Amino acid sequence: MPHFPISAEKANALAVRLQKLGIREEDLEEHFVRSRGSGGQNVNKAATCVILTHRASGVSVRCESERSQGLNRFFARRRLAEKLEERISGAASEHRQEIEKIRRKKRKRSRRAKEKMLEKKRRRADVKKGRKTVPRGDAV
Repeated sequence: MPHFPISAEKANALAVRLQKLGIREEDLEEHFVRSRGSGGQNVNKAATCVILTHRASGVSVRCESERSQGLNRFFARRRLAEKLEERISGAASEHRQEIEKIRRKKRKRSRRAKEKMLEKKRRRADVKKGRKTVPRGDAV
């Protein structure tokens, strides 16, 4: 396993995880390209983005979240392990369910749903208007 600029515990945990999945370093193909986005001169000049391909399964991941190539190599291996675990466990994985839940929350409401929501708000406003205190006149 290559050396990454991370703690030994994290490196060992990743090595164990990859070993459980049957991923060997010889099966991995790494390409380094220039990253996109923020990062300044470092990103524009150095090839910090890592594209990692597992030859046996054909799964490929791209990691450009960090400014350093070493960290991106580590995170790419971690993402590859997540992808392969997800493939093995199937579509019912917790991660996939979380992503679907977020997607449903962000989905645009239909016109009918908006109308119903606004109608409920109007009814509620009418109920609240009915609670207004009535000004008292002077007692005679």
